[in-house]
Amino acid sequence: MPTRRDFLRLSAMATAAGCTLGSVGPALAAEAPFVYGVQLYMVREQALKDLVGILREIRQIGYTQIELYPVVYTHPAPELRRIVVDSGLGVVAAHFDYASVPSKIDYAHQLGLEYMVCPMIPHDQWTQDGFHKAAEDFNTWGRSIHDAGMQFVFHNHCYEFAPQGSSSGFDELMKQTDPAFVKLEFDMYWLAQAGQDPLTMLTRYADRVRLLHLKDRTANAPTGFTLDANAFHITELGKGVINWPAIFAQAHKQGIRYAFVDQDKTEFPILESLKQNYAYLQTIKV
Repeated sequence: MPTRRDFLRLSAMATAAGCTLGSVGPALAAEAPFVYGVQLYMVREQALKDLVGILREIRQIGYTQIELYPVVYTHPAPELRRIVVDSGLGVVAAHFDYASVPSKIDYAHQLGLEYMVCPMIPHDQWTQDGFHKAAEDFNTWGRSIHDAGMQFVFHNHCYEFAPQGSSSGFDELMKQTDPAFVKLEFDMYWLAQAGQDPLTMLTRYADRVRLLHLKDRTANAPTGFTLDANAFHITELGKGVINWPAIFAQAHKQGIRYAFVDQDKTEFPILESLKQNYAYLQTIKV
């Protein structure tokens, strides 16, 4: 007979996918290789106006996760988690500004997160010395976050790949951080924008990648390392040149479970873009 502990464990699994035991059953984790969510940055303006409303819209489309963003951290952690769960969504990951990471560990723990994600190194640290400092910070934070029962994750853009002598900021981060405590959230668009092959990078850093960010890239767009207006060649999944079936097949082999749509700019209204992205994701078979 299932014990109370068994029920709580299964409930936690279901909640992490934004569902309930009554609606999906305890075999949820085995039924779907990926859990698709939305990074809150994509709907940041809507979230500031009506957080509950936009979360419910996201769930209605079919997404089962939200990855939180600092615009909503004015809510106490238990209240914010309740808002998310009451909307039918799970929350396993959240972004935290670089400078705030150490002070937000308890907040993240109260949210029930598995992953604390740093999405950006401050611009004044995009130097060799700056990346070395970031590596030191990441190692320190990663151990503290591990001790709190979570994992520290770094989210890439394109600036990290700019050549610095015979190396790059990204290479230095990988050399100088402990893979046991510093993981990766690979943004496939920004890898491609930096001239990297997303599939190759995913495979190369299989021991580090825990989360994926999803947005497609228009054909024949120039690559580069700057984060300016010329860096945005973003389109909905399946409309660009990124090889999503191959990426998801490899991610499945590596045991990656969570993938978040994070389309910084959209041609269509946000909800329409989210619907198009979700519809494409339903065509992915692994």
